[in-house]
Amino acid sequence: MNDNPLLVLRSFGQSVWLDTISRDLIRSGKLKRLIDEEGLRGVTSNPAIFANAIEESRDYDDSIRALAPEGKTYEEIYEAVTVEDVCEAADLLRPTYDKLDGADGFVSIEVNPHLAHDAEGTIAEARRLWAELDRPNVFIKVPATVEGLTAIRRLISEGVNVNVTLLFGLSRYRKVAEAYIEGLEDRVAMGQPIDRVASVASFFLSRIDVLVDPMLDKIIQAGGERAGIAGSLRGQIAVASAKVAYSMYKEIFSLDRFRALTADSARAQRLLWASTGTKSREYSKVKYVEPLIGANTVNTMPLETLKAYRDRGRPAPRIEEDLVTSVGYLRSLTDLGIELDKVTRQLEDEGIDKFIKPYDSLMCSLEGKRLAAPGAPGERGRPDRGPYARAV
Repeated sequence: MNDNPLLVLRSFGQSVWLDTISRDLIRSGKLKRLIDEEGLRGVTSNPAIFANAIEESRDYDDSIRALAPEGKTYEEIYEAVTVEDVCEAADLLRPTYDKLDGADGFVSIEVNPHLAHDAEGTIAEARRLWAELDRPNVFIKVPATVEGLTAIRRLISEGVNVNVTLLFGLSRYRKVAEAYIEGLEDRVAMGQPIDRVASVASFFLSRIDVLVDPMLDKIIQAGGERAGIAGSLRGQIAVASAKVAYSMYKEIFSLDRFRALTADSARAQRLLWASTGTKSREYSKVKYVEPLIGANTVNTMPLETLKAYRDRGRPAPRIEEDLVTSVGYLRSLTDLGIELDKVTRQLEDEGIDKFIKPYDSLMCSLEGKRLAAPGAPGERGRPDRGPYARAV
């Protein structure tokens, strides 16, 4: 067990989280075994993960049937069953949280994806979820949109733990880190403690290569000198972006501005590597794990990636290796006419859509199950306005 690569990662300061959640995973004892035997220190969820868990199993049917006669709308049923799962997972991870003095052991739940460009709506829903969960070891996931920056600062100032999600670009990452620090400063100015306020910035990786590689392929197919440069960049941009982000992290959280907050026991906002499941069969299953091991980072892995790393991982602190090369890759991409900021804006829009579609599909499914439940109040439970109404 001591040779398990997942456990060795801890010696280099990296935490392993699981990028999935389901009722079966929790209640079958599988999650506890991952915590006890594989050193798992966190769990993340999103609307797509919950849609898969609820629609692809019957594990939630009893809860839905029990909630329907109470007059719950389909979005209230969704919130009830997902909050229940997150609470149970958080309770399993609470010993980890307590043992590490609040440094790890978190479970994340995301605000409604329709609120991605609604700062005030995001803040209101995040506050409600935070109060309902009533656990210190949970994160509320907020997208790293322009509007999300406002929500991040406000929520941190109110002591709400935030997992900043759908983060793709380096310029946006800097603003995310600044929003976190500003939130801490606001909280200190209000005379409130910040020693238990936590946040992670979830930098999405594989989707970057999925979008950029085909652009490079077109240049390669055209031939010439540019083709050779493009060939050297295939599959490199996501990891290069992550390495540059880590150098930015070290810079931002070593400045006097943040150091002043450490007098009040402020915690740095950790970088979390997300979307680490390899999308292309030509790449290793541990492509987005092996080169990004470093202090005070998190890698959130789907089960397949976690198993692959356990079986063939070669842990070593590589995150700060080849930084000059990584910067060069990003410059070369610009020289080829591919604007990374434009790419990351597209990924942000697509990422929101990838959450909205399964969420809306699930809402339709839940409405059907709600109406079919004995004693359900029929159409009275359906909303006729707001961001959820478009789902049915």
